[in-house]
Amino acid sequence: MPLTPSATRDLLAKLGHQPKRFLGQNFLVDGNIVRKSLELADVRAGDTIVEVGPGLGTLTSALLETGAEVWAVEKDRTLHAHLGESLAPRFPEKFHLLEGDAVESPRAALPDARASAGFKIVANLPYAIATPWLDEILAGPLPERMVLMLQQEAAQRYVAQPGTKSFGAISIFLQSAYAVAPGHRVDGSCFFPKPDVESYLLHLVRKPEPFVFSAETKSVIRACFQQRRKQIAGLLRGRLADGGAAWLEVLARAGLPPQTRPEAIPTELWQSLRV
Repeated sequence: MPLTPSATRDLLAKLGHQPKRFLGQNFLVDGNIVRKSLELADVRAGDTIVEVGPGLGTLTSALLETGAEVWAVEKDRTLHAHLGESLAPRFPEKFHLLEGDAVESPRAALPDARASAGFKIVANLPYAIATPWLDEILAGPLPERMVLMLQQEAAQRYVAQPGTKSFGAISIFLQSAYAVAPGHRVDGSCFFPKPDVESYLLHLVRKPEPFVFSAETKSVIRACFQQRRKQIAGLLRGRLADGGAAWLEVLARAGLPPQTRPEAIPTELWQSLRV
């Protein structure tokens, strides 16, 4: 069972640790949300799971108790040491713990061969790193399923549709590879300390034929959305060898003129962009 708020406070005091806001250290204290995370991810014995920011180990221990093998990355040295002392001895064959930055090690040092054989991600993501971390994950190998605890605003941005202000580069990259399944809203009272924002369990299932953008194409798409109020013809000029002429023809056939802004272009058309 997860620690209660008072037990979490007591453990943090014992460790001499103050939650660090800049690392997004809001610790989960609601057992229902832990169970919901495992249910959405369909975690089973023998699964390979990547976890980011395991913190005090509430979600981690629940994952391990299913019989799954967990690869976790924790940046905070105190919490890393605590997990090494409390969980590692209990699950010596199943728990692989890395001290480091999740953006630099997005799959927690899970070997590529293991990743290619299939894995899932279940994580209470530190809000500050969510987008750059997700961008790294989307470069592949792709997990079969992801259940991500996110700031609600971030979750809305990732699943935003064309024509909305929230639609952006990360929306395109994510939705090209994953279908959005029903998730779960999470109240701030489920954490200690209570965050100032609402959270959401985003549930993502890999598409049968996921589309993965090249690094070069992603760079061009990001640049277009950094000036999202400009027209697409002007944005492509100087960024593509033909000035974007070939892709502008593709857009024209879809009924989109050169004056179209990036946010109005559907995801499937961005997939046809060649750099």
